Amino acid sequence: MKTKNLTIPIAIILLMLICSPLAAQDENAMPAYISVTTLYWSMDREASENEDENKWLEIEKEYLEKVTKKNEYVQTAGFFMHLYTATSLESKYVQSYASWADIEKAQGRNVELEKLAWPDEATRKAFLQNRQSFYQDLHSDELYVPLAGAKPLTQATDKDLVAYIRVSKMAYPDDGSNEEFMKLHKQFLEATVYNNDKIKAYYPNVHGWGADRTEFVEAFYLESLDDLNDMTAGNGDAIKAKWVDEAARTEFFKAYNKYFTGDHGDYLYTRIAELSK
Repeated sequence: MKTKNLTIPIAIILLMLICSPLAAQDENAMPAYISVTTLYWSMDREASENEDENKWLEIEKEYLEKVTKKNEYVQTAGFFMHLYTATSLESKYVQSYASWADIEKAQGRNVELEKLAWPDEATRKAFLQNRQSFYQDLHSDELYVPLAGAKPLTQATDKDLVAYIRVSKMAYPDDGSNEEFMKLHKQFLEATVYNNDKIKAYYPNVHGWGADRTEFVEAFYLESLDDLNDMTAGNGDAIKAKWVDEAARTEFFKAYNKYFTGDHGDYLYTRIAELSK
């Protein structure tokens, strides 16, 4: 939805927590940062809901083609619309970047591309104001650091996907270490996510900049809501197959779960294929 400019101080210390070294060797390499802007639909639009939705999609597609896709500093971008979350007005606009410098450069590049797309100032101002009118002024920004272990989409899709977002609260045990967590997490993913055909993509992220440093955010892409239960059941079966011995299974999860408080939240969004870079 709304592509609000991020205004983030340059002089900040990002908590890298447990992130492995990044190697951005090509355009498909793991990004260094993920920005998540939470947006809210404006209730002041006068048109009917269907008419407004169509106009919104048309306007955002135009901006995507003329600006976002041409911005070399933005690796990926996409809209995630409310499906099952706390409020139906909520949506997420997610962008990824190869470096911190690219976050700063991307905003200036957007302005340049907007001027190229709509050279007439009055026309440009009218378009951007109309685009802005779909959203409330209220929004929030969070910055995350991708964690090693993603299961990326193998190919682009023209179909909307269900995004199941799990936000867990991390613990910091005295007897723990980054190395141990990453080893255990890799074992868990290899036993479950990588072999679960219902999970079309998986992206883990940790807190970088925002309100809560304990957040561990995992995004699972599914083809439909029906796949959610199948995903859960499949992971359960895979766990039992990996750790057949109950004692071994208990020992593994005792070690793994000490890195989490046990508190987590679940959210469902629709990833809009037409508005994805």
